[in-house]
This record gives sequence, C-alpha cells and structure tokens, in this order.
Amino acid sequence: MVVARSEVARPAAGRDVRGSVTRLGLMALPVAFFGVFFAWPVVSIVDRGLRPDGAWRFGRIGETLSRPDILDVLGFTVWQALASTGLTLLVALPGAYVFARFDFPGKSVLRAVVTVPFVLPTVLVGTAFLALVGRGGLTDELWGLRLDTSVWAILLAHVFFNYAVVVRTVGGLWSQLDPRQEEAARVLGASRWTAWRTVTLPALVPAVAAAALMVFLFTFTSFGVVQILGGNAYSTLEAEIYRQTARLLDLPTAAVLTLVQFAAVGAILGVHAWTVRRRETALRLVPPETTARRPRGAGQWALLAGVLASVALLILLPLGVLVERSFAEPGGYGLGYYRALGTLDEAGTFLVPPLEAIGNSLRYAVAATAIAVVIGGLAAAALTRRRAGRLVRGFDALLMLPLGVSAVTVGFGFLITLDEPPLDLRASWILVPLAQALVGVPFVVRTMLPVLRAVDERLREAAAVLGASPWRAWREVDLPMVRRALLVAAGFAFAVSLGEFGATVFIARPESPTLPVAVARLLGRPGALNYGQAMALSTILMVVCAVSLLLLERLRTDRTSGEF
Repeated sequence: MVVARSEVARPAAGRDVRGSVTRLGLMALPVAFFGVFFAWPVVSIVDRGLRPDGAWRFGRIGETLSRPDILDVLGFTVWQALASTGLTLLVALPGAYVFARFDFPGKSVLRAVVTVPFVLPTVLVGTAFLALVGRGGLTDELWGLRLDTSVWAILLAHVFFNYAVVVRTVGGLWSQLDPRQEEAARVLGASRWTAWRTVTLPALVPAVAAAALMVFLFTFTSFGVVQILGGNAYSTLEAEIYRQTARLLDLPTAAVLTLVQFAAVGAILGVHAWTVRRRETALRLVPPETTARRPRGAGQWALLAGVLASVALLILLPLGVLVERSFAEPGGYGLGYYRALGTLDEAGTFLVPPLEAIGNSLRYAVAATAIAVVIGGLAAAALTRRRAGRLVRGFDALLMLPLGVSAVTVGFGFLITLDEPPLDLRASWILVPLAQALVGVPFVVRTMLPVLRAVDERLREAAAVLGASPWRAWREVDLPMVRRALLVAAGFAFAVSLGEFGATVFIARPESPTLPVAVARLLGRPGALNYGQAMALSTILMVVCAVSLLLLERLRTDRTSGEF
C-alpha cells in the first residue's frame, strides 16, 4: 500500500513541478516587459529626483509635502476624487438597477452607448464638456452660464467618464442575484424596503465597494479632464506631476509626487483586490437572462424614464454638442473645419497636416494591441494556474499598476531611460505603442481571465497525459473556448491605446502626433479655427472609439462583460 501511494504521488508531484515551470515560463515575458518598460522608467524618475548627485536626499520628501501649494494639490486631488465617486454612485446606481432588472427595447444598444465614454480619451471627455459648458459652449450661449472655471465641470466630466464602471460592475452582479430570495423575505412579512435592505443590499455591497474604488482610482489619477477643464485654477497629482516635469523641470518635486501617488494607488488596488475576492467567493449567482423583465407599474416606468433622461443629459448631450461644434462655422454649418485638417496652419502648430494624426493613431493602436494581447494573454494564462501563491498574487497586482501610476512619469521616464544602447528607442516609432500597451495589458488580462478560469482543468490534464506539449494543449483546449474573449480583449486594448494621452504627449514625435495629442495641441492655441479643428478631430476619434465598442458589444459574452 505504501508503494502504491508513492507511485500515485510521484506523477502528481511531477505535474506540480511541470505546472510551476510552465507558470514561470508564462510569466517570464510579461515580467520582463513590465520590468523594462514600466518599473525601470518609474524608478529612474525617482532616482534622478531624489539622488541627483549620487546621494539620497530623502529630506526632500518632507520639504515637498510641507509646501502649501503641494498640500493644496493633494487636498484637491483627494476631495475631487471623493466627490466624483459619490456623485457617480448617486447618478449611476439607478442605471445599474435598470440595466440589471428591466428588459426594454434597445437595451443592448443603450448599454453600448453608456460604455462609450469609458473608452474615450480623457482629453476628448474634457473637450466635450468644454463644448457644453465652456466659453462659447451651449450653456454659455443659452443662459450665459460657464462652468469651465468651476469644479463642477470636472465633477460632471468624471461622472460622464465613470458611469459605465458602476453600471457594468454593480449591474453585472445585480442581474445575477436571484430575485426569489428577496421575494421570499416579502412572503415572510418584510416590506419591500426591508427585504431589499436585508437581502439584496448585503450581496451588492462588495460590488458597490469595488466600483467605488475603481471610480476613485480613475478620478484620483485624472489628467486629461483636469488639464482641459481645470486650467490654472485646479490641479490633481497627475496634472501637477506633468507641470513639474514638463514645464518647470523640477524632478525632485515630481519624484516625491510620484511616490505619493504610487503609495496611494497601491493601497487602493489592495482594497480593490480584497473586495473582488469577496464578491467572487461569497455569492451564488443565476443566469442574468432569468432575472430581467419588463417594467411594471407607474413607479418602474418612471424610474426607467429618469434613467434614460439622465443618460441623455450626461452622456448623449456632451457628445452631441461636440459633434455640433465640429460643423458650426462662423457663417453657418459646413465642413470647413474638417477640410482644414488636411492643411498646415501658418502658426506652425504641426509639422504635418493634423489629419495625418488619424493614420498615426491607428498604426500605433494596432501595434500596441498586438503587444498587449501577447503580454496580457501570457499573463492571464499564468494567473489561470491553480494553487497561486504570494508570488502570483503579486504578479497580478503588478499588472494593474499602470492603470493608476502616473502615465506622465512613465512617458518622461521613457525619454531618460531608453536613450542609449542596447535600448536606444528615442527615435523609434515603437516607443509610442510600447507605452500604450502598458495601459492595454490590464484590460486584456481582466477580460480573458474569467473565461480561462472557467475552462475545466481536467481537460488540460487529459491533453498532457496524452502527450501534448503545454503549447499544443493551450492551442487545442483553451484557444477554441477563449477565442471570442480574445477578440473582445483585443478590442478593448485597441480602444484604450487609441486614446492614451499621459505618456504619449511626451514621446510622440512632432511629425507623428496621435489624435489625443493633436486635439490637446489645437485646444492649447487661441482662435476659432484651432477650436473648430479640435472639435472635428475629437468627433473623428469618438466615432472610431464608438465603432470599436459597438463591435465589442456584438462579440461580448456574459463571462467577459463584468470586469470593466
């Protein structure tokens, strides 16, 4: 009996060893990629800022954090993130309920519409609200009301951008909660409010917390929106890092702010990971198609109407005004601003016609998508393996850091690290896709991981027993099941790469600007022509992103729709 047990244990131990080797092999390329193109640039910025002459000067941390102007930036960053998060939850939670529990015509199209802002570049979001509430905007023309000089424009733009985060995260879970549990509580005598408070709300708390943390993360690191709408009056940590780095060349201050942001983002991601684990392990879910029904009664129809009205005002109206401004010439409506995109202006804003930014962005986004799919696919496959330890959990956290760490720091870090052999990439076009891929990888991982984890491990083991190599087992077992998720992941990576701005603004060459960089340059110059061209380019960028998202909505599956 002892011999038999040892004979059984030996193959199992061999499988564990092979599994560990396979996981390390899958992690090797993603770890190297993040080490060279993320950790190295960030560490280099901190090193140059706090060790300019070879000796560490940690006293600069205290000096920087005691400055009144920096304290104001830190205070405003936290305050606006909290305010944006609270306002987003207040506006979006009714929408999450409507999408989860109601079935109505056009629901899938509306779901895609409310997700469009999330994949739009933040520069475009700022531009849309500038057209709505800024100088010469719709509210200025109708009522003489301008909000671009107030914090309300920033808060509303953040709600616009993050609405889909709450709808997808909370609504995705809400649609899979069994309504019969709440109905049972009502049968036992509980009121509708008591039943919801004691049955549904506790189940939703982890999802609401996860959505709130994600919104807080995105608004805490806000750059493009604040850069466009905040002007000189308001600045977040990310915007201040850009100002200290690009305009003042004050690397010590930028390094300290980067460390502060890094610590804050690490804490947020840690709390987020904890809430996600609670959400995944504590609930029994049902298929979402079994819980939605048509609204009943005047109250539910009024709720649906209110949600549709809020979507129209907060999402459709800014986008509509943006499009309208792109056609509104001084003498009436026309295509003059679009035609001007094909010519060089006398002020020398660009070395090439702005229209060439479209082709540049598409080429960069395709290359970035390919990189993100390869790196993210390998990382997701590594995270799929069972019995993950602290090393793998740390690897998972590493993959998420680019979503919260300053893209400005990464972009500037590219310039000062990748400037000598064997990695002298300053003059190479690949620099931009590499930076964009850093943002795309987390989306690829989070889209593919739920589907890969749903694949029965025994199928992989059976393929291995039959002599298949790990590569062949993945090709024959995993790939057929995750092909659709892979396409969705590629689409998300393409959309977010297309709109990346924080790092690209540093490394895009003057003769090869991307669409977000071109929009920011046009908005930075006075004159109706520059403003109109910015609106035209933004409209083109919005259409490309919207088409990408609509294609994703057709491809998405229930397993791949709940992460973002």
